[in-house]
Amino acid sequence: MQTTNNIPKLTVVGAGPGDPDLISLKAIKAIESADIILYDALINVDLLKYASAAKEVIFVGKRKGCYAYQQEQINELIVQRAKRFGHVVRLKGGDPFVFGRGAEEIDYAKANNLKVNVIPGMSSALAVPTNQGIPLTKRGVSESFWVITGTTKKHEVSSDIALAAKSSATVVILMGMSKLAEIVTLFSQENKQDLPVAIIQNGTYANENIGVGTISTIRGIVKAKQLSAPAIIVIGEVVKERTSLNRIKTELHELKSAF
Repeated sequence: MQTTNNIPKLTVVGAGPGDPDLISLKAIKAIESADIILYDALINVDLLKYASAAKEVIFVGKRKGCYAYQQEQINELIVQRAKRFGHVVRLKGGDPFVFGRGAEEIDYAKANNLKVNVIPGMSSALAVPTNQGIPLTKRGVSESFWVITGTTKKHEVSSDIALAAKSSATVVILMGMSKLAEIVTLFSQENKQDLPVAIIQNGTYANENIGVGTISTIRGIVKAKQLSAPAIIVIGEVVKERTSLNRIKTELHELKSAF
C-alpha cells in the first residue's frame, strides 16, 4: 500500500448551484490542494480542472435513484483514501449542509480520526430563484421562506410541506419533482389553487429552463415544457415579482454589453 506523510484529512466543499463562477475562492483552493476528489452528480465538471494535482478523481454521485456508491461506501472510501493519500476533498453541489449529507460524512471521518473541515457553498435553494429574478422575501409580499426536501429518506413526501402550505411564507422545495402531484394536492387542500409557482430546471446552467404557473396549472406546464429533475420548486406570491426583476437584469446585461 502506498504511504504518505500527509495528515489524513477531509474537507467537505460546497460547489455552488452549477455555474462554475459561483464557487468560492476558498473552495477552489481546497480543490487545488486535494490529493483525492470525490464528487457528486450535481457538480459542474468544469470545476475539476482545478484538481490537476489530485491522484484520483472519483465520481460517487447518483442520478434518478442510480447510485455509483451507497452512502456507507462513500464514508469508507473517504477514510481509506485519506489514510492512504492525505487530503480528501468531498465536492458537493450547493451547500454541503443543506440536504447534502455533509454533516454525516464529517461525523464518520472524525470517528475514524481524520481531521475535518467544511467550506460553505452557495445553496441552490437561494441562488437558483435569485438567478431567475425571484426574491424569496420581499417587504409586503413575503416575510420568510421554507426550504424543504420533497422526498424523505423513506421516499415519502415531507410532512413539513403540509405545514408550509398553511403559511404565507415562500416555499422552496428541493428534490420534489417526483412528488409534484402530492405537493399540488397539499396546497389545493388549503384553497391555494391560484398561488404562483415556478419550477426551475438546471438552475444557473446554460440550459436552465423555467415553467411558471399556479398550483392549479403547474402540472400541465411541466408536461408541456418537459421539465424534469434536477429542478427546484418555488411556491409563493414572490413568483409574481420575477417579471420586474428580470427586466432590470436584462437592462444591466445590455448596459454591460455596450461597454
